[in-house]
Amino acid sequence: MLEEDMEVAIKVVVVGNGAVGKSSMIQRYCKGIFTKDYKKTIGVDFLERQILVNDEDVRLMLWDTAGQEEFDAITKAYYRGAQACVLVFSTTDRESFQAIDSWREKVEAEVGDIPTVLVQNKIDLLEETVIKNEEAEALAKRLKLRFYRASVKEDLNVNEVFKYLAEKYLQRLKQQTAEETEVVHSTSNKIGVFNTTSSNMSNQSSSNGREVITLRPNKQRTKKSKNPFGSCILL
Repeated sequence: MLEEDMEVAIKVVVVGNGAVGKSSMIQRYCKGIFTKDYKKTIGVDFLERQILVNDEDVRLMLWDTAGQEEFDAITKAYYRGAQACVLVFSTTDRESFQAIDSWREKVEAEVGDIPTVLVQNKIDLLEETVIKNEEAEALAKRLKLRFYRASVKEDLNVNEVFKYLAEKYLQRLKQQTAEETEVVHSTSNKIGVFNTTSSNMSNQSSSNGREVITLRPNKQRTKKSKNPFGSCILL
């Protein structure tokens, strides 16, 4: 398969309390639309978008999870395999702000430390705010997260959130690839690793005289989707 036919696929989970704008954020980013009426997510919704980041084809698979506790058993299953996360709270909902620690713990319990951002949505409603700027900034500093103030309604900082996550993930992927390459080089004289520079092939042979080669497929890259447009799937 040609290199140009490959892309990086990133699973992103968007989490937070109900009615903070998670579904609207994904709809805005993938479809460019905003719906004012609130409709509770039942379980999980899914949208995707293909973008170009640092000359790399990236397919963002965005998972919109329900914010109500009664759906915890369902949504936790969809956290698994996530490679990036958006933590969202609302400018007009203090409980959603106070719940951020809990949401992060739920995600980390399933996938560990992954690229994550903190988003304060609905800053177009600052006159109704129940959260001080210093409080939000202090939370981001304590959690050591990049912090965005956004307005899905006004399409402010929505693209920036997902672009940052894609860049952060690609950075980690590049670092991981470099570390794996270093491991291969440092173990090049051991059975199970193919050394193309060695002139003495007998040093790489096992006791039965056969050469052992380990192939390491890159599971982070997938074949490009033929459909350039995102699709919505209700699960």
